[in-house]
Amino acid sequence: MNNSELRAALTRHWAASDADDFATEHEIYRDDAVLEYPQSGERIRGRRNIEASRTAQPNKKRFTVRRILGSGNLWVTELVVTYDDQPFHTISIMEFSEGKVVRETQYFAAPFEPGPSRIQWVERGH
Repeated sequence: MNNSELRAALTRHWAASDADDFATEHEIYRDDAVLEYPQSGERIRGRRNIEASRTAQPNKKRFTVRRILGSGNLWVTELVVTYDDQPFHTISIMEFSEGKVVRETQYFAAPFEPGPSRIQWVERGH
């Protein structure tokens, strides 16, 4: 797949994630894909297990993509994932092989207030 096709596949993936369309959401993964959440130490092997783990997750989820960057076999999506009205700024790093995701690593960060030492230079609302 070329870069335009990969970007389109990612756009479909995140739109399906936001719509709870689990079948479409997981088309992007190879059968032997690995998903890692380093902050919790979780590793999930296999597309079916990745989909099952997300289907079982009880929280109401929303996905707002801020930007998608990448080329070739390495793509990064910056997004806000909201679980039950709590936003988490998220980075998804996807590695592709033969046009499908073979490895994804996701990092999550809760919002926080600017530090007092830098408040005078801060623009709010981003």
